[in-house]
Amino acid sequence: MALNKQLKKLFSKKQSTQNIGVSLRQQSLAFCSISDLGESQCQKIVSDNVVNGISALKSQYQLTGNCQVVLSSQQYQIIQVDKPDVPESEILGALKWQIKDLVPYNPENMVLDYFDGPRLVGTAEKINVVCAEFSLLKDIVDRLDKDDLAVTMITTAEFAFAKLLPINSSPCLLICQREDEEVLLLIIQDGRVYFHRRLRGYAQIATKSEDELATTVVDSLSLEVQRSIDYFERQLKQAPIKSIKVIIPIENEGFLARKLAENTHITVELLSMPTDFETQREFAAAVGATMLNSMEVVDE
Repeated sequence: MALNKQLKKLFSKKQSTQNIGVSLRQQSLAFCSISDLGESQCQKIVSDNVVNGISALKSQYQLTGNCQVVLSSQQYQIIQVDKPDVPESEILGALKWQIKDLVPYNPENMVLDYFDGPRLVGTAEKINVVCAEFSLLKDIVDRLDKDDLAVTMITTAEFAFAKLLPINSSPCLLICQREDEEVLLLIIQDGRVYFHRRLRGYAQIATKSEDELATTVVDSLSLEVQRSIDYFERQLKQAPIKSIKVIIPIENEGFLARKLAENTHITVELLSMPTDFETQREFAAAVGATMLNSMEVVDE
């Protein structure tokens, strides 16, 4: 899923020298770059200004090439609504007015896309609408283009993290997080995001000791995980979750996963990062972005 349908004219057509995933965070950005020769690097750039942080990609690291951008959680919203009863070509236009009172963006300054979720027989078809502010995305694209970075996709953490999982017909629950953001629960099957939920109150989990994790975090997190599994299996009537993967790049990540395993009947394991990125867990969203294929931009 790419938030690019309204940005076609902004996207560059330069030839790639590097494949770059940029994960925007609240006070920083993380990037992963892979050269045509297969050489890779992952780095963090601290900046409270998105445009300034992006400028450092060229000024500090001399990056050029194709770029996939992952928005921070503050830069987009996902809203579930009934799918409009209009022709497919008119859905985006209809959605702007359907969600205008549910998001803080003016319909004339809104970029959106959508993805399907599980459908229950006998109920209205639901879709998940992802929306962001056009002016913000334009600033990001303009800055990257000025620095010889051709934007091929703008997406969200849900899809960047999902790309890290191997394609499997059995649903898997992924517990993931980016620095200074809340924990994100995803259920992924056949490479598709079937369920997403952001948990409040876990943004500072990296500061917790093992004792604090064991006494105040694990039980509450386990409860939220079980609630999500119950909703997916019982309310949405989907296949049972077969495994739980964890990618929360904190010092006590392994301890957290072991404690979660003690509270569930489902196998809990740390998510294995792709080859060459085993030690780059804090850059997981940026790494996942490099694995996303450019999606066709559809004219409105």
